[in-house]
Amino acid sequence: MNSIRSRLLGILIGTTLFVWLAAIAWIYTSTQAEVERVLDARLTEAARMVNSLLADHRIEIASQGNVATLTTLANLAAAKAYERQLSCQIWSLDGTLVARSESAPELPLTNAMQGFSEDIVDGETWRVFTIENAELGVRVMVGDNLRMRERLVGDVVKGMVHSAALAIPFLVGMIWLSVSRGLMPLSDMARALSQRSANELTPLPSAGIPKEIAPAIEAINDLFGRVEAARERERSFTAFAAHELKTPLAGLKTQAQVALSSTDGAVHANALRQIAAGVDRTSRLVKQLLDMAALEASDARPCHSYESMNHLVSSVVADLLPLASARGIPIKLESSEQDVRAKVEPHFFVLALRNLLENALDHANDVVTCQVLDLGKEVRVVIEDDGPGIPEPELELVTAKFVRGRHKSATGSGLGLAIAKVAMARIGGRLTLHNRKPTGLAATLEIPNRAA
Repeated sequence: MNSIRSRLLGILIGTTLFVWLAAIAWIYTSTQAEVERVLDARLTEAARMVNSLLADHRIEIASQGNVATLTTLANLAAAKAYERQLSCQIWSLDGTLVARSESAPELPLTNAMQGFSEDIVDGETWRVFTIENAELGVRVMVGDNLRMRERLVGDVVKGMVHSAALAIPFLVGMIWLSVSRGLMPLSDMARALSQRSANELTPLPSAGIPKEIAPAIEAINDLFGRVEAARERERSFTAFAAHELKTPLAGLKTQAQVALSSTDGAVHANALRQIAAGVDRTSRLVKQLLDMAALEASDARPCHSYESMNHLVSSVVADLLPLASARGIPIKLESSEQDVRAKVEPHFFVLALRNLLENALDHANDVVTCQVLDLGKEVRVVIEDDGPGIPEPELELVTAKFVRGRHKSATGSGLGLAIAKVAMARIGGRLTLHNRKPTGLAATLEIPNRAA
C-alpha cells in the first residue's frame, strides 16, 4: 500500500542521514585542512626556534664524528602526544648529521633544501619544514609523522559518528512523532467519514482545519452537495413519475371495468379504444421516463466521427411518418442538397429530435416543418409547427421536467422538451425555443460545426 506516512518518514529520515553524512564529510575536510595549517605553523615555529637557538649558541653542535641529542625541542610542544611525534635533525651542508632529537630517525627527514616537503623515511610519511643557515653551515629539519595528524582528524570524525549514532535514533523517534501528529487531521477526517451513515450528506466542518487539507475538505463537501442534489432530483423524478403514471393507470382500470361491465357493443368497443389509447400514452410516458433516467445517469460523450445530419434527420422523420399519418399532420422536411456533416453523438441527437417532432405533432394543426441549415460555424435543425405556441412567460419553464404549459396536449407528460434539452447538453449543443408569427412554435437544435 502506498502510504503517505511511510513516504514522509523515508524522505525525512533520508534527508537527516544525508545532512549528517554531508556534515561529517565537511567537518572531516575542514578539520583536516585546519589541523594541517596549525601543525604546519608549529613546524615552522619549531624550526625557526631551533635555528635561533643555534645562532645564539644555546645549542651546542657535537664535534665531528659525534651526533648531539637535542633535548630543548621537547619544550616546544604543549601536548605529550604531539611532543613524541615532533622530530628535529640538524645536518651540516656537506651532508653530515650533527644533531637530532630522541625521536628523530637517523636518515634525513627530507631531501628538500628549504621549506615544506613530504618524504617517506623507514616506511613512515613525514611532513618536514627545513631552514638552511648558511652562516653556521647547517640545515635545520623539523617534522612530524603524518599518522599523528590522521589520528587527530580521525578522533574528530569518530566523535561526530558517535554523536550521530546516539542522536539519529532520537531524531527518528521525533520525526515519527511529528509525522504522526501532522497527519492527525487526515486520520480525524477518515474517522469522521467512516462513522457516517450512507444518508448523512451534511458538509464536513471546515473551521480550524490545516490549509493543506482544506482543498480536500472543500472537494468532499462539494461532492456531498452534488450527491444530495442528485438524490433530490431522483426523489422529485420518482414522485412526478408516480403521479404521472397514476392517472393513465387509473383511466385504464376504469375503461377496463366499463368494458367488462357493459353489454352494449358500442360502449364496449369505445372502452377498448380508450384502453388502447391509454396504453399508447402510458408506453410513451414510460419510454420518456427511461430516456430521462438514462440521460441524467450519463455523461457527455465525445464523438470522433462526422455524422450526416441529413441522414439522421430523414431517418427520424421516416420513423414518425406512421404517427403523423394517423394524426393527419404531414412532416415537411427541408434540407439542402449538399450533405451537412457535424460531430455529434447520434443516439443523443436522435433522442432530442424525436421528442421535439413528437411534441410538434401533438400541438400542430396542419403541418410540421423540419429544416437542416448549415451556417458555417454551426449546424441548426429547426422544427416548426402551426399550433398555439407557448406563452412568453412559460418559455423559460417548459424545458423543466414534468412542466406542462397552458396549451398542453392531452397526450403529453411534460418530458419531451426536458429530454431534448438534456440530450443536447450531452453533445455540446443547445435547445432554443421561440414563438412564430402569427402562431406556432419553433424549436431549434444548435450544434457547433467542428468541421467548419
